[in-house]
Amino acid sequence: MKVMKKMISLGLILMLVVSLAACGKKEKDTPANDTNTAAPTDDNGGEGDNTEPADDNGDTSNPKTIDKLKLGEDYTDLKASIKVLTQRTDIVDTIFAGYITEFQKLYPNIEIEYEAVTDYVEDMTTRLTTDKWGDLCMIPTTVDKDELPNLFVSFGDRETLQQNYVMLNNFAYQDQVYGIPSTGNAQGIVYNKKVFEQAGITEIPKTPDEFLDALKKIKDNTDAVPMYSNFAAGWTMGAWDAYVGGSATGDPDFMNKLVHMKDPFSKRDDMTGPYAVYYVLYEATARGLIEDDPTTTDWEGCKGMINRGEIGTMVLGSWAVTQMQEAGDNADDIGYMPFPITVDGKQYASAGPDYCYGININSSEDNQIAAMLYVKWLTEKSNFAYDQGGVPIVAGAEYPAVLDAFEGVELVIDNPAPAGEETYFNDINNESEVGLNSDNYPDSAILEHALTQDKTLDDIMAEWNAQWSAAQEKVGVSVDQ
Repeated sequence: MKVMKKMISLGLILMLVVSLAACGKKEKDTPANDTNTAAPTDDNGGEGDNTEPADDNGDTSNPKTIDKLKLGEDYTDLKASIKVLTQRTDIVDTIFAGYITEFQKLYPNIEIEYEAVTDYVEDMTTRLTTDKWGDLCMIPTTVDKDELPNLFVSFGDRETLQQNYVMLNNFAYQDQVYGIPSTGNAQGIVYNKKVFEQAGITEIPKTPDEFLDALKKIKDNTDAVPMYSNFAAGWTMGAWDAYVGGSATGDPDFMNKLVHMKDPFSKRDDMTGPYAVYYVLYEATARGLIEDDPTTTDWEGCKGMINRGEIGTMVLGSWAVTQMQEAGDNADDIGYMPFPITVDGKQYASAGPDYCYGININSSEDNQIAAMLYVKWLTEKSNFAYDQGGVPIVAGAEYPAVLDAFEGVELVIDNPAPAGEETYFNDINNESEVGLNSDNYPDSAILEHALTQDKTLDDIMAEWNAQWSAAQEKVGVSVDQ
């Protein structure tokens, strides 16, 4: 796993980013199939007193896969104490504490301790180099797919699990699933409806230039910050990468094609693709449509600001909506709109998982089973996805009301990589240091260059293309001409 550490010129040390991809509207997801050869599950030691339950066919070969566990029936006498590492520093003593209480009604002898980590991706990436980091974590995006079997327990094979769960591709390798999503997200833009009304914006923008025009109206006609960058938080800048696939192209195979594309970051005549996404960031900054001093942005403070109408828009996944609604008395003013790119007359929204649960392969067998039970309860019983404005991972579950504004917008879930190419994206992305969905520095650099005007967006994208091409050559993948 690679952690790219750089200093940005504004003097801010930025933490690595997690891509919060997304899920959909009120329509059923169809999880993609994959035909890779299954890898064996490596279970490590531990002693348990319970008889291993059989599945419906009497198979006891691997009773610890999540599909074979029956909540409230299996392992009810199991004694274990597990440690859970989370990035959600805001709800450990409230929502998560309540979850523990409810879970222990079924499993009174399983103790659960949460540790909230502020600089989660960077800290967790380092901890994973040791065996004893805990029992259950949210897998950081710095983990390459071929490392998964060495770090985490398999939840089961993807073909079986996708009958019950969606969005399993991010941390699946050789048809084994090593990460179960905590929730899903749709990728769009949080906005304040009242600010839009005051600014005279009567229609939701559907193209980059329409969106920039709307931001200009907010600046001219209100006192609100048109687009709050959240630059100082660091990880929030990386959110921009989540739009370059489905949202910008409508193609569920785009991220797989990207590894073979020549100059994928170049401008397209129809203003779609990755360039169009970063154009919005660059131009909003260059035209003075963000906060006056990006180094002073306040992640926690911005929630109340947009609730009060002091901010017009923020580019974040749908997971952010409930946090903004709950930050003040004006929940009804908070809306969510698709990212302003139109492909052949139609809008799309990238959809995919938020952080995924991973179970430490070095934990005792009892702790692995306890962690698996807790993940199953969180996924199927806790209502965590609805509580946080996300999309449930259980197949067929209804999508939250926050996505009602996505009527007519097609949701795009990335397809898994073709067999034999599972590591291509990570290899090229890391080698190139473009860092899509894994490093916030490149996105932060776009904002910096837009502020200082020392590089155009075309200059930046040309550099990315050159880095991508060099990485393709080094990794040895074929390039489409």
